[in-house]
Amino acid sequence: MEKISAACAMEWSIQLEKALRSKNRARAIEAILETGSRLKQWSQEPEAKQAVCSMFSLVPGEDRLFANTILLRLADAFRIGDREIRKSIVMVFLSNHRHCRRNELKKGIKGILSKGRVQNHVQLLSRVKAVFETGDVESRALALILFGCWADFAKDSAEIRYLVLSSMVSSSVLEVKASLFAAGCFCELVDDFAFVVLEMLVNMMSMLAKAETMRLSGARVFANMTCSHSVAAKAFKTGLQLVSDSSEEKFIVAFMVSLTKLACKSTTLISEQVDLLLLYLKKKSWKLRAIALKCLHFIFVKQKLLPPVSECLIKTLFSTLEECEISPGMQCQALQVLHKIILFKLHDVPSLNMLDITQLLAIVEIVSQSTIISNSLSAFSFLADMSSKLWESTGTGYNDRSFSPQPSKVISLIIERIISVLKPFHSLCEINSTVFQEVKVLLKLLLKMVGENPDLGVLVLDKIVSFIDYIVDLNGNEAATGQTGMDEIVKFEGEKRKVISKILYYINRFVVACLQNLNDVASITVNISNKVKFLVDHLHQHGLFDFYIHTTYISVLNPHIVSHSTVNENKETISVDEISALSFPSYLLEHEFVIHEHAKKMLIEGDYWPAYKAGIHAATEGAWLIATFIFEQLVNKVKSDSYYSWLKSLVLFSHSEGKIRLFLLTNQQPNFVDNLKLEKSPFKDNIGEVHHGAVGITNEPGYIEVLLEAQGSLCSSVELLEKIDISGKEFCFQRWFLALRAKVLRTIVEVLKISGTSKWENVDNDGDFEKRMLIEPIPLQKITQISFQLKMIAKEFDLMSASFFGMDGDTSNIIAALALTCSVLAFTSGFPFFFPSLLAYETLSNFNPENSQWNFSCSMLLQHMVGRLSHIDNETGMKIGLLFEGGAGDLQKCLHLHFRNQILSCGHEVRDVLSVLKYAVSGMVCLRNEVNKRQNEEIVSHVTRKGLQLLLEVVVQWINIPFQVPSHFFKIRPCIGSELFAFDADAKNSNEITVIQGSTISLNLCLQLRNMPSEFPLRLSRMYCILCCRVSSFQKPRQNERHWETVQWNSRPWENEDMVEMNENLFCYVTECTKKANPRKRSKDNNVNKDCGIVHSYACFEPNVKGQGFSSCLLDVSHFPVGCYTIKWYSCCVDRQGSYWSLLPLNSGPEFIVQQSPVS
Repeated sequence: MEKISAACAMEWSIQLEKALRSKNRARAIEAILETGSRLKQWSQEPEAKQAVCSMFSLVPGEDRLFANTILLRLADAFRIGDREIRKSIVMVFLSNHRHCRRNELKKGIKGILSKGRVQNHVQLLSRVKAVFETGDVESRALALILFGCWADFAKDSAEIRYLVLSSMVSSSVLEVKASLFAAGCFCELVDDFAFVVLEMLVNMMSMLAKAETMRLSGARVFANMTCSHSVAAKAFKTGLQLVSDSSEEKFIVAFMVSLTKLACKSTTLISEQVDLLLLYLKKKSWKLRAIALKCLHFIFVKQKLLPPVSECLIKTLFSTLEECEISPGMQCQALQVLHKIILFKLHDVPSLNMLDITQLLAIVEIVSQSTIISNSLSAFSFLADMSSKLWESTGTGYNDRSFSPQPSKVISLIIERIISVLKPFHSLCEINSTVFQEVKVLLKLLLKMVGENPDLGVLVLDKIVSFIDYIVDLNGNEAATGQTGMDEIVKFEGEKRKVISKILYYINRFVVACLQNLNDVASITVNISNKVKFLVDHLHQHGLFDFYIHTTYISVLNPHIVSHSTVNENKETISVDEISALSFPSYLLEHEFVIHEHAKKMLIEGDYWPAYKAGIHAATEGAWLIATFIFEQLVNKVKSDSYYSWLKSLVLFSHSEGKIRLFLLTNQQPNFVDNLKLEKSPFKDNIGEVHHGAVGITNEPGYIEVLLEAQGSLCSSVELLEKIDISGKEFCFQRWFLALRAKVLRTIVEVLKISGTSKWENVDNDGDFEKRMLIEPIPLQKITQISFQLKMIAKEFDLMSASFFGMDGDTSNIIAALALTCSVLAFTSGFPFFFPSLLAYETLSNFNPENSQWNFSCSMLLQHMVGRLSHIDNETGMKIGLLFEGGAGDLQKCLHLHFRNQILSCGHEVRDVLSVLKYAVSGMVCLRNEVNKRQNEEIVSHVTRKGLQLLLEVVVQWINIPFQVPSHFFKIRPCIGSELFAFDADAKNSNEITVIQGSTISLNLCLQLRNMPSEFPLRLSRMYCILCCRVSSFQKPRQNERHWETVQWNSRPWENEDMVEMNENLFCYVTECTKKANPRKRSKDNNVNKDCGIVHSYACFEPNVKGQGFSSCLLDVSHFPVGCYTIKWYSCCVDRQGSYWSLLPLNSGPEFIVQQSPVS
């Protein structure tokens, strides 16, 4: 457990004292500056309460004592130190003051120098006051700055107030400026002091004899008049009057900036400030106009405020853009302000003349050709947004397309701009990093436009081809010597090769991202596919290509994706044969042959890293045969044992998926076996492994054997990763993902064993089926158990998605699709729950049919399914509601249990699963309608036969969906999780937690975030924890060990049977907490189920900057018998965007001992 600052205070105080007593001044200054950084860190942590102090063996109040000791040492050093010592101390407190102001605004945490945390402020002020009274001008100025930094407690001292006010009328410029700083700090906190300072400032401004620097410093103080609305309003009006009475440019500039900052803090003043800025924007002075425009940019762009705008403001900005004398900086700011106003306040903009809009667009188009990069990029961003939002907008007053830029024209302009920035360079070697950065930004802009309007995809790809032509021309004849063939690549050497590779890298990323965006919205057409193929051939023909990029494009253009994008999605249901034809078109084999040839050439040429990346890309696109080939070839190329094990695990994984795929292909395409046996086939060696079972889909044991072998390979891959992952935290995602895939395959095998046996194949008559059931009953209870197993696997996928920070969108979508798949299978295999009148009801449960638990199970299964569809397919969700006795409306209560990062999006990963789901739902509804028309004695056999048939068909459709591995699988990094440390709040011995039988445990808790990268921009709002203990967890106590170190951390946390349930309970608790204004005020923080011998307790934590939080809870173990017990726990966090993140436990749960009550 990491120490908090309060626990380090004594050591810091001793170190500072030693350094200050040293005769080495450099060492003293270094210690002072180091203490400053420590105080800054301390200021970011909330004040340690009694429970926190007891965890670190601190006496209550000890942290305050040493904090004040440190402050007094610094104050003494300021009193007796020399000039350099004093300046370093002022620097420390000034930096801490600025940091605390930002911290208080963001988190509301009072810093170490707040009034409530400084007890001996009188002694501090007296030491600094002594320097003010006896020192020179510079010393007095430094003392005044300290008073300002300590304003939170210095403001209450009448003597300090007097010193600050009297210094404002000093003859020394340095002293006046320092006093104005202190006065500004005081004015943010005290109303009466602010009014006095305001009157003095008015007098100071009217005295022309005062130095210019004094008056300018005084003008800046107006921005600090924010302690109350009345003070702010009076200061603003006073400032307006002073500006209107002045003709000095410097004076007006200072006031415009101060009043703008003041208005932004009091939004009721913004409109008046905008009017003031508009007045000076029309002046002739370029300096005043530049400052006015800068202030407008601060309001609209930086502060993102959107006050009402006038027609006059917009036209003034128009005219400003048109002026030839305008500086590049002003032009950029004016353009960005107009961009903000027109696009985000369009409904408030007055009815402008359409001619003005046309003129604006013409001006922006001219600006886009500017040689100033910032101006050009701002103009293109404006044009791109205008084209996408105004081209199709309605109801805004600008629905006439003739007045908005055509997207095609904007795309052409962007490509022309990319070419124009490269044109001045006679050789690729001359291109610098600035040009590359501009090209990168422009390509991102194109990608954004395609994402907003997929119809632009073909046009963008056409323009990219023209850009490639220009790259070829830029190289002259050297790049295109002799028209190279498809298998020959021109070799560029030295810097030229690096530059070309970099350009192609940007193009590659752009095209792949563009195709993925189009794929997400099902917009990849055959036309787009042909365009990309032409682009690939075009690049290859000119020798500007490598095999990795070619392999990437081909794998992205998987025939399954292209064919899926062109299929008619209006059909409500789809047959098994149609699914098979859709998943494996006739040209799939040729597609993978091409990828294989390119992968082979990369390996022959020794391009192992590009080959590895190509293997990754093949796996993420479901091309498992290619992935297997590449990884197998790379295994023997590495020398490191860890790399070898990693690649070997990938071989086992890809081989298992490839074997399943080969088996499917050999079942669905009769000529596939013959094709694989051809000499040219790279996969002919694999066919022997699966051909022996390639006769049927589910009625042959060969299929089950293939799935079992694949499951075994997955388990072997997990074991191999565990050998190289000693800590158990490096490959956590990979092992968990493989384990879940193995669970799914194992469950499907159980389904096939029950529903896919040949003995039911030819039984089509309900009467014959019923007779056969009497001889060999269908284990419906086992099927319902499988349904709940699949539902739990789906929840485990959800938990995985919420447990790993920094996952890309594709990874989240793939995992969400896998969870949806398991939900679909759970829904279909749970068909007995939807027919309460089933005669075999007693075989499904051990309780009475009237028991409410039956309805609860059915409703939970349906709610689980409907909840996933709430944001992507409400129509299917409503159909599912027809299966619920209470109606579809009762199922909607589950929809609120979704945080932002758990909402399913309808990307290409999900569309195949939705097709299967629609088929399953339609089949289930039809079966329900058929049952309603039959007699009770006919229901059992009919429902069982039809239900098993539907389940089998759904499994067949599911297995035909290409399995994709998320890209996050190939990112090796430590697992981000948390550690829990628990202490007995009522005991002095922190080495153990004990409780007398019949009593409740009071625990002090510390939750510590671990392995969070420093560069990760996650800002946590709260952390939560659930503690769970069972009577059945009794075990023998361990001696001489601390309770949080007793058991080694389980490197397979997903094998904890309670993990999903605990996360679900915690999720519901957090959902309830987020609805309340005060998360600490809850109706129920603990739950006891004495019948089951289970007790739960919850805790809420406020994390500090180190990801550490403290809390306390009660655990009611009064019904636990004497013995030693382990507490299981799970935690989560919620960020400031409202996203729920699960935190895997990285240490074992604490133990406690229930002792016999002493005999009195």
